[in-house]
Amino acid sequence: MKKQYDFRDIEARWQRTWEEQDLFRSTEEPKQKKYYVLEMFPYPSGKLHMGHVRNYSIGDVVARFLKMQGYNILHPMGWDSFGLPAENAAIKHGAHPAEWTTQNIQEMKHQLKQLGFSYDWDREVATYHPDYYKWMQWIFIQFFKRGLAYKKEHPVNWCPSCHTVLANEQVVEGQCERCSAVVTKKNLSQWYLKITEYADRLLEDLDTLNGWPEKVRTMQRNWIGKSEGAEVSFRLKDRGEDLTVFTTRADTLFGVTYMVLSPEHPLVKPLVKDTPYEAAALAYIERCSKMSDIERTDTTNEKTGEFLGCYAINPVNDREVPIYISDYVLLDYGTGAVMGVPAHDQRDFEFATAFGLDIVPVVHPEDPIIDVEHLKEAFVAEGSMINSGSYDGLHNTEGSRRIIADLEATGRGKATVNFRLRDWLISRQRYWGTPIPMIHCDDCGWVPEKEENLPVLLPTDVVLTGRGESPLATSPTFVHTQCPCCGKPAQRELDTMDTFLDSSWYYLRYCDAGNPEEAFRKDRADYWMAVDQYIGGVEHAILHLLYSRFFTKVFYDMGLCSVEEPFTNLLTQGMVLKDGNKMSKSMGNVVSPEEIIERYGADTARLFILFASPPEKELEWTDAGVEGSFRFINRVYRLVEEMVGVTSGIPLVYRAEGSDDKQLDYVLNHTVKRVTEDIKNRFNFNTAISAIMELVNEMYRYKELDDINLGLLACATDRLVRMLSPFIPHVAEEMWAALGNTDSVYLASWPQYDPSALVLDSVEIVVQINGKVRERAVVAAGLDRERFTEEVLTCEPVAALIEGKEIIKMIAVPDRLLNIVVKA
Repeated sequence: MKKQYDFRDIEARWQRTWEEQDLFRSTEEPKQKKYYVLEMFPYPSGKLHMGHVRNYSIGDVVARFLKMQGYNILHPMGWDSFGLPAENAAIKHGAHPAEWTTQNIQEMKHQLKQLGFSYDWDREVATYHPDYYKWMQWIFIQFFKRGLAYKKEHPVNWCPSCHTVLANEQVVEGQCERCSAVVTKKNLSQWYLKITEYADRLLEDLDTLNGWPEKVRTMQRNWIGKSEGAEVSFRLKDRGEDLTVFTTRADTLFGVTYMVLSPEHPLVKPLVKDTPYEAAALAYIERCSKMSDIERTDTTNEKTGEFLGCYAINPVNDREVPIYISDYVLLDYGTGAVMGVPAHDQRDFEFATAFGLDIVPVVHPEDPIIDVEHLKEAFVAEGSMINSGSYDGLHNTEGSRRIIADLEATGRGKATVNFRLRDWLISRQRYWGTPIPMIHCDDCGWVPEKEENLPVLLPTDVVLTGRGESPLATSPTFVHTQCPCCGKPAQRELDTMDTFLDSSWYYLRYCDAGNPEEAFRKDRADYWMAVDQYIGGVEHAILHLLYSRFFTKVFYDMGLCSVEEPFTNLLTQGMVLKDGNKMSKSMGNVVSPEEIIERYGADTARLFILFASPPEKELEWTDAGVEGSFRFINRVYRLVEEMVGVTSGIPLVYRAEGSDDKQLDYVLNHTVKRVTEDIKNRFNFNTAISAIMELVNEMYRYKELDDINLGLLACATDRLVRMLSPFIPHVAEEMWAALGNTDSVYLASWPQYDPSALVLDSVEIVVQINGKVRERAVVAAGLDRERFTEEVLTCEPVAALIEGKEIIKMIAVPDRLLNIVVKA
């Protein structure tokens, strides 16, 4: 062990040693308890940022700690490597996306190894490799065979900047989540996955995820959006068709004075065809197609629309109500048709007011302030039904039940459940993604590629421009093929898959990475799954986590795995900030991990990012904090270097004799207990590190005493290095070896604490006079209230404080404080 802490030499040397020994390789050990630690895999953008370092440092502490506790650890890493940035970089630089992606992976993998993360690189996956996307295509075909993948024409979210379709979840406040361009609507024939088939299970099983933050579970509940109500059929006047609406307020059916359809509703164009209303309706539809959903549903907008010249018949009172189209109704929610109840819905009230339609209240509220005869706005209060025929006088909740029952009896409606969740649109008009393994034949329709022909490889003879049709359409070798069913000429699907599909099952591929025969062997998946601890940003609360849950449930139903939920515990770490803002190039406040590693070493970067804040909270980057972490590592290094000389050959056994021995023994065992609980139960790495710092301070104090217990000091040094190893593994290995150990500290056992050492013979307590701290006293520990009070009062400094004073009362908390109330 060198006298000086040379982090460059230490870190490079131990990284080589770990790799040569294949130290982090994992295998199935049926007789050993397993633990699967997983951080969300990164997009290979080329450089790690501090958010990556924080995410992966958290996971590495958990993996190393539990390894030392005797668990068989799976801790893999890979690359979410398809996506738009690689394609755009290829267009900009004239290189193939694979070149850009491979280069970035090599760079980021080097950085991850520099940071000393304990990944099993034998299980590395990259979603752009054919040996991965072959199985992605196989999975898609299984979904298709089970009726969970289908194609339909539908108005979709279109990003005019990225020139591709976006799923609903990828539109944030009406803008593309990637480039912030305003999203418009476009009619396209697209592939969907029927996630709605699993809506109930996805919702109900959230209650089983007790290891997830409630915030994330609430976000998913809201996104799935279960509503209980009724489907009601309105007959179209003079036509043999019905217009179906979904409502949660069947009690307001007698208040319907108009119907309004989404401009994209499939009935709209047939209703106005060859009528005087056609031109105005088509113009309105065109105008709405240029608006984002957020614009259309903005409650501050003036209500607009067009009358379609036709009427619907209300099934509860046979009233004819006019049918309009309006931008505030979206095709993707409910049935795309809304019954207008202006007295009890503010949007409907504003629309009815704008178009001079009747406003009929059908609930008399319990609130006397509301004047139902002279409404100035809609109200949703409960009360007794009015203007509702035979239902008048009923409480509206009872009236709703009866109306639904009567509609069911007449075949004009039924109780039903509606979900906000919509089927997952997975087609993308880009090149750098998994080809959809479907073929269109004029005779056979859409059929899947034969499984023995997978993977359907991405062609290399494409023209990438970023504009116009799908890039795959520019490859004649790709487009033209034969129908797998009849052998006639056919064409391949020209879209690629949403990259969220790739990340919806990668955790299962890690269980059996490299298997050329199947996506993963069930016995291996059953050994490792579910992921015991998943770690990543809260920004993935809906998209990635919901899709992964969906995939796992489908796999369970297919008999491919034995778990229905992929992630038992979830930690969503906070962002890394600098100067109060998220690190970004535009803000000029980015701190590169490479800079910190070069100046202070990887262990310092890890220690600071784990010590500065609890993992779920935001972390404020400070240079002073980094320097403080570096100084602490140096301080520990000097202490252990000194202890090597003092305690060499001393057995790790001791008996604490005097008060100083007992004090160090107490701090040592208290630290082991605190660090163990903080890591295992709470992920409070900052307080765990703080406890270790207190132990280091106590060891420095103790070693300067005239009479020291070398066995105790040797044991404290041994346990100190073990406890530090998950946080700062490189220097911990160096110190561990210097203490005479030949195996890696990664393979050492986690230290245990002695409960008896946590019971002190004496304690220091606080003495208050009239509520103010005036003295401290040392008394025997564990006394009852009477003996405790007596001992404190007989302490000389305390006796002097109360001499000559009249004691009114005393408040005693044994082992902690005595408050003496005296007459003023």
